[in-house]
Amino acid sequence: MDQISDLNDLRLFAEVVERGSFTAAARSLGLQTSKLSRRVRALEEELGVRLLNRTSRSLSLTETGRQFHQHCLALVAESRAAKEIVDQTRTRPQGTVRISCPVALLSSGIAEIISQFMRDNPQVQVLVDATNRHVDVIEEGLDFAIRVRLPPLEDSGLAVRQLGMSTFVLVASPNLVERYAAPTSMEALKHWPTLSMANNSERYVWNLVDASGQPVSLVHQPRLATDDIASLRIAATLGVGAALLPREFVDDDLQSGRLQHLLPELASKPGLIHAIFPTRRGMVPAVRHLLDALVVGYENLNRKR
Repeated sequence: MDQISDLNDLRLFAEVVERGSFTAAARSLGLQTSKLSRRVRALEEELGVRLLNRTSRSLSLTETGRQFHQHCLALVAESRAAKEIVDQTRTRPQGTVRISCPVALLSSGIAEIISQFMRDNPQVQVLVDATNRHVDVIEEGLDFAIRVRLPPLEDSGLAVRQLGMSTFVLVASPNLVERYAAPTSMEALKHWPTLSMANNSERYVWNLVDASGQPVSLVHQPRLATDDIASLRIAATLGVGAALLPREFVDDDLQSGRLQHLLPELASKPGLIHAIFPTRRGMVPAVRHLLDALVVGYENLNRKR
């Protein structure tokens, strides 16, 4: 025997175990108790083992029955998950979606993608926590959080969906380049005024790699350090200092000439833009469709850059 002839018998058996009696299980399933008892006994005969110890007053699992029951539960769970997928594709997205996203990513295209999604799905409300702090998705009741991390990602036990990649570029305003002359190496930036994201150590280092993959770094003391990346971009365009900023965040400034790309032969290690969420199972349509929209939207943004 390669497989059980009627997999529905596994669901019936699992229901008997969960309810603790044939009578309660039959009532839950809408079956006659005698019919349910015959189905379980037929399952035991097919398997050639006893799964349940029966007395007039109690019902208990044999050791084989206990192990078999675990597999039955897994099968029932997968069956429900499969049905959820079908049901979700038939349900229009609606309700509230709670997410967290770094400020820079919102400004670099994600806010537009979310707005377009809401325009196309008027029954969805989106609550966005725009923050650069590390959030706990489960503790804070979020549907998902968007993050940028250097791969490989640490195993947090959460589900992950990739949205895109993020690279950083060295930029400065044209007037700052005119004052200090275009740099020919990272070392040449040693005497430039700089800007940086704030950190707890107060030691500021730019880490890049050259065309051959060799690391190139510069320790610097920024004139402005802040966790608000929008403030860094403004300061850079006004000539306050050079900055290492996400390419997607300053792409328009580079194209318009408000900023210049310094040392384009150097590159940053790409960061993985991704969404993390508790589980894929049971995800409501509004959350799943918004994630789909972010994936497609980010692909479109990358094609335009």
